[in-house]
Amino acid sequence: MTKFEYEGAELELFSNATNWKDYWSNELQPYCGINILDVGAGIGATARAFRDHECDRWFALEPDEKLATQAGLAAKAGEFQANFKIQIGSTKELDHSELFDTILYIDVLEHISDHKEELTRVAKHLLPGGRIIVLSPAHQWLFTPFDQAVGHVRRYNRDSLLSAKPEHLSVERIFYLDSIGMMASLGNRLVLRTAMPNLTQIKIWDDWMVPLSTVVDKLTFNRIGKSIVGIFQLPS
Repeated sequence: MTKFEYEGAELELFSNATNWKDYWSNELQPYCGINILDVGAGIGATARAFRDHECDRWFALEPDEKLATQAGLAAKAGEFQANFKIQIGSTKELDHSELFDTILYIDVLEHISDHKEELTRVAKHLLPGGRIIVLSPAHQWLFTPFDQAVGHVRRYNRDSLLSAKPEHLSVERIFYLDSIGMMASLGNRLVLRTAMPNLTQIKIWDDWMVPLSTVVDKLTFNRIGKSIVGIFQLPS
């Protein structure tokens, strides 16, 4: 069983970013099926964001035992789908018979050194027509002490995300989110250089910048943003 202790301290802090979670989850839900694998589930933030998404199965993987325990307790408290299940470990422990129509990497792939090996391995668990959906921080030139503090290996642009795609999967869509937040990230990169934002900064971004991004992103046709989404599909 693959285990490790996650060193980042941002999961609880970013749980306050409710507008952001609503934004990206609404953008991704149309691509999600009913049999979902949530890789690197953490404390269950993605399952919580998708609580109203109808699915037959939500199977979460988390290699950090403490985080998995937190998610398990939240599930028992009724915070996720009734069919939520979490397992301690990584995709390396998945039985070959486990198949899904949707595999989610929400703020996870940027932590994995060999991202192509990871996605190639997990693609074997896709049903025909199934999708791998990646949401990650965008633009290496925005890499800050915060990225380093939470264990990011990289940030992505379109080309670097495509380099992680398994060869036999097609690109359904690649797009950016949070154009206004990108400006805030650039300010942190050039001026603040903080290793961890505080709650006030999170609330300003989430309460004011994210709602504005929902408008500006459409005007820019999702060509800029501080986060990138990749949707890769197995032919049916």
